[in-house]
Amino acid sequence: MDSQQRTHRHASFSEAHESVVVPVRGSSWKRWLAIAGPALMVAVGYMDPGNWATDIAGGSRYSYALIWVLLMSNLMAILLQSLAARLGIVNRRDLAQINHEEFHPAINIPLYILAEIAITACDLAEVIGSAIALQLLFGLPLIYGVILTALDTFLLLLLSHLGIRKLEGVVLALVGTIGAAFFIELFLGQPDWGGIARGFVPTLPDSSALYIAIAILGATVMPHNLYLHSSLVQTRKIGKSREDVRDAIRWNNIDSAVSLNLAFLVNAAILIMAASIFHRNGYFEVAEIQDAYHLLEPLLGASIAPLAFALALLASGQSSTITGTLAGQIIMEGYLNLHIAPWLRRMITRLLAIVPAILVILHFGDRSTGEMLVLSQVVLSLQLPFAVVPLIHAVADKRRMGEFRIGVKTQIAAWLVAAVIIALNIKLAADEISHWIANAGADAWLVKITALPLAALLGGLLIYVVAHPYLKK
Repeated sequence: MDSQQRTHRHASFSEAHESVVVPVRGSSWKRWLAIAGPALMVAVGYMDPGNWATDIAGGSRYSYALIWVLLMSNLMAILLQSLAARLGIVNRRDLAQINHEEFHPAINIPLYILAEIAITACDLAEVIGSAIALQLLFGLPLIYGVILTALDTFLLLLLSHLGIRKLEGVVLALVGTIGAAFFIELFLGQPDWGGIARGFVPTLPDSSALYIAIAILGATVMPHNLYLHSSLVQTRKIGKSREDVRDAIRWNNIDSAVSLNLAFLVNAAILIMAASIFHRNGYFEVAEIQDAYHLLEPLLGASIAPLAFALALLASGQSSTITGTLAGQIIMEGYLNLHIAPWLRRMITRLLAIVPAILVILHFGDRSTGEMLVLSQVVLSLQLPFAVVPLIHAVADKRRMGEFRIGVKTQIAAWLVAAVIIALNIKLAADEISHWIANAGADAWLVKITALPLAALLGGLLIYVVAHPYLKK
């Protein structure tokens, strides 16, 4: 698409596009303050209630053994988010817009549907997390808490009108609340630091650990965050010179490393808390966040522990809601070139999460929330390759990126990350389908004629996306 055609396209996240001016001159500290923010908005998605569910399940069942999965996932996230930021800074397009321009509608529409599924899975975790926090703090029934989260949409709309910097300030305050709460939990839990060190040695204690590990990966490296980051960096108005662009890339790489390492510390704190408090006391199957809350006071003997836990959970759900609904807006606008009122787009995103949450809670009861949270993170992991592969192609494309395309070493590292993600997802899909068939009994044929063709279609779509640049040539 040439430059004249592009002028007819809307800017990504148009209401805040280039709304923050980055000074061309001045101290490095002022430039850093102007640029910092997008990665923090992205990082809150790495500490949402879905992460809590996977970290608590991993820590209570396997003690400190899966900390290495958190570290590996965080390193992957830093690399991929820095690539997403580079794409937005250099090309001034977000990943959804790039895919709209690159792919035929026959491919673009399935990619959009998969991205929407990822947004719904992410928002489902935030809805459930916020509802659980309201239940723990105020005794509100879970079903009412889920319905009440629809009001988050209007709160977000109000914050958006105040400007992107105010929105980032609110998110920073919520992240600070989460960090402070888990500092209290760690202080009270008195973890085994030697056990923590051994947890950085890669190991999978049993076959079930793979499911938790992939859920942790899906909860950490989130597909919607790649779309979001490539858009949010465009809220900064930078100079047009090569030096300005290069500086913006460098500062955003630092922003990504700082913010995502903060998210890693929060996730590690949750897993360590579960290991040092639950696993150590013989509670190996703490899959529900509510169980974790109710066990904290009797195990630690401190009433502040469950209160801090619930407040952090509420802050986590609310901060993740802000970024999740923004990502939904960016994905719809980018893939479909469709612009609707922001409040309507955000309400659609929220309803797509609220409806399945209500149906599951009504049918299976409150005790189903833990499994639903972990499953939502596995779904995110399964969608991840369909965002990662187009991103790598885009930032390696000299036609789009010019002198700022990634080098050979970075391409190799990015493709290794993509290969690990794809291999884990193939393993997970094969295991899950086999499990469904084995447990279906006489209805196994129904699983075979639905799950197997769907898996084949998704596999074919992924192969096409991987090969797309070479097929174009």
